[in-house]
Amino acid sequence: MDKLKNKTAIVTGASKGIGASIAQYFAAEGAKVVVNYASSKEDADKVVKSITEKGGTAISVQADVSKAADVVRLFEETKNAFGHLDILVNNAGIYQYAPIEELNEESFHQQFNINVLGSLLTIKEALKLFGDKGGNIINVSSEASKMPLPTGSIYSATKAALDSITISLSKEFSGRNIRINSILPGVVETEGSHSAGFIGSEAETKFVANTPLSRTGQPEDIAKAAVFLASDDSGWINGEKISVSGGIYGF
Repeated sequence: MDKLKNKTAIVTGASKGIGASIAQYFAAEGAKVVVNYASSKEDADKVVKSITEKGGTAISVQADVSKAADVVRLFEETKNAFGHLDILVNNAGIYQYAPIEELNEESFHQQFNINVLGSLLTIKEALKLFGDKGGNIINVSSEASKMPLPTGSIYSATKAALDSITISLSKEFSGRNIRINSILPGVVETEGSHSAGFIGSEAETKFVANTPLSRTGQPEDIAKAAVFLASDDSGWINGEKISVSGGIYGF
């Protein structure tokens, strides 16, 4: 298993859920992985331990991607540890669902600062470590960018913005050997969806009924797609929005 041998990857928001699974799958394919986290150091260290115990290479680095100084430090620590960067996965994100009557500035800015600004800041710094050899960027978006849920107008808007960034930058990077794509997960079982009370709810049952593969997704479903996009197997794929959702056709 060496599709990512000799590659270095940063995965933001990788202390749990989809990000943790991506980090683990990348390491299993030979990548050196930077497990980024904002506050869950214990969880991030568990991900690193799970990788190193299997013979992989990983470090954890704290950084709030919505803060420019933190992002700069994240990439400095990556350079100090591994010397270069080949792959950036923008997975860090938050979601908050509420009716429009409960709209407030704090929620708006928090979601846009992490989901959108955070991705732009990391991409900006990644370019410096990519250098002339180029690199690979994967933005973890959501099916909500195409099928917004009621009470999810802000979150859906952040993911639609992220998809637009993917398309725009794929053109801006012309001639620089940098690929950038979005993964759009459907409904995925994570710590977050459990704590929100979604797993086991009537809403989950409804979503599964609208998914032709008739199940809720797992983090590894997304991780396997990320490995594909990070590897040379997808060398002719650029500027795309790739659904990894079991074919869900409605929320």
